[in-house]
Amino acid sequence: MIQSFLPSKMAREMVLPPALVPGQPSALHLPALGADTLDDDGDGEDTAGAQRYRTVFISDLHLGTPGCQATALLAFLKAHPSDRLYLLGDIIDGWQLRRRWYWPQSHNDVIQKILRRARKGCQVVFVPGNHDEFARHFTGHHFGGVEVVQEAVHVTADGRRLWLIHGDHFDGVIQYAKWLAYLGDNLYELALRLNTHLNSARAKMGLPYWSLSQYLKHKVKSAVSYVTQFEEAVAAEAKRRGHDGVVCGHIHRAELRTINGTLYANDGDWVESLSALVEHADGRLEVVHWPHGHAAMTPAIHQSVTSQV
Repeated sequence: MIQSFLPSKMAREMVLPPALVPGQPSALHLPALGADTLDDDGDGEDTAGAQRYRTVFISDLHLGTPGCQATALLAFLKAHPSDRLYLLGDIIDGWQLRRRWYWPQSHNDVIQKILRRARKGCQVVFVPGNHDEFARHFTGHHFGGVEVVQEAVHVTADGRRLWLIHGDHFDGVIQYAKWLAYLGDNLYELALRLNTHLNSARAKMGLPYWSLSQYLKHKVKSAVSYVTQFEEAVAAEAKRRGHDGVVCGHIHRAELRTINGTLYANDGDWVESLSALVEHADGRLEVVHWPHGHAAMTPAIHQSVTSQV
């Protein structure tokens, strides 16, 4: 029996790591992988006239938490098919699932959409992060066509070598004071819950979405300094390794810029920013922001970046 890192409808009966979901049934009886469960109601199909990309990079979905914007993510994936899909960590939030089991159907739908994309010929690569670090035990394995790797290198259509990581190894708190990271995670989850109630009230008043947690992070000077140091450290290591750039996640801040001659790209998250990094057929990179709110099929907002970066 293979232990699965995906608590969803998978290929066969699989067992979740006991440390991941204490108090939950260890075995999940799941339908066959070949059954496209999403296709029963049409949710598995891509949107007509969808924008196809050479590559899509996403991270920090945090499936398994109330803060995950799974419905918007599913709409984004349907609207943006691709030849390659990189999942750069924190896809499943093992930290939160240890404390409280939360797994609605919409989170299953996201997993099924990813698996279906792999079955349809898309190359899907998963680089685990700190919240789904349990999956690092399965490096080198394939699950439903999804390859699990510690890190990866992607070559763009215009020949640039991009180092793909989650980014938590450059986080001093994660590496040297994990208890503090767990505390921060709990406070972050609280901010997201308050944010949900706040934006429900704002929506009733006709006001746009506003992120409390992002506001707090931007207002705290030390947080801004941390982000800058993180970006510079990641870019410097990519350059030291001989790469043209790096794509990562972890800090929930989408970015695409050049740091000391090295491309730094962060694909953001699907809790607050609802963003991804995409590569066009010619190798040009963009950060794509998906709108908040219930209009899940609204066209994405593109933050265009020139092909020189």
